[in-house]
Amino acid sequence: MDYSWIWETFLIFVSGKIILRIGGRKSISQMTITQTIVMIGIGSLLIQPIAEKNVLVTLLVALEFTLLMVISEYLEIKFDAFETFSSGKAVIIIENGILNLKNMKKLRLTTDRLETRLRQNGVSSIEDVKTATIEVSGQIGYELKDDKKPITKEDFVTMMAEVTELKNLMKGYQNTKNKSNNNIFDEIQQKNHEGKAEP
Repeated sequence: MDYSWIWETFLIFVSGKIILRIGGRKSISQMTITQTIVMIGIGSLLIQPIAEKNVLVTLLVALEFTLLMVISEYLEIKFDAFETFSSGKAVIIIENGILNLKNMKKLRLTTDRLETRLRQNGVSSIEDVKTATIEVSGQIGYELKDDKKPITKEDFVTMMAEVTELKNLMKGYQNTKNKSNNNIFDEIQQKNHEGKAEP
C-alpha cells in the first residue's frame, strides 16, 4: 500500500490553512459571491491530488484531517504564539469614535462594509463607538461610549433608589419648612396664647 497520502494530507492541511489565512478572516455569511467561489475552488484544488485514491484512503485522509484539526486547536490553546500564527488576533478598527484606516486596509475592509455591519448590530454612528474589533472569526465586536450605552436593569434599579432617597429628603425638608412657617395665629390656637397681658 502506498503511504504517500499521509504526508500529502499533512501538506494539504498546512497549505490550506496558510492560503485561507492569507484569504482573510471572514465567516461564510460575510463572504462575497466571488470569495465563496474562490474558497470552494481552493478546497477542490487542495483535495484533488488524493481524490483519485480508493475509499479506504479517502476515509483515512478524512480521519487525518480531523486529527490535524484537533491537534492544531489544542496547540492554539497551549501556546499563544501558535494561536497568533495559526488564527491571528482581534484587530482594532475603531478607537474612540475614529476609524483605524491602517488596520482596515490590512483587513481589506471598506468604510461602507464596516458601516453596514455596524448598522446590523444596531449602531447608528461610528462616533458612538468607543472600541470596535474584527475578531478571529470575522465577526465584529464593539463597545459603545459610556454616554451612548443603553440603560441596564442594574442602572435602572440604582437610579430608582436614588430617586426614592431624593423624594424622602425633599419630604423631610418640606416638613421642616412647614414647621418653621407657623404663623402667630397658629401659635395662639395651639398654646392658647401663653402669658396673657396684665390689665
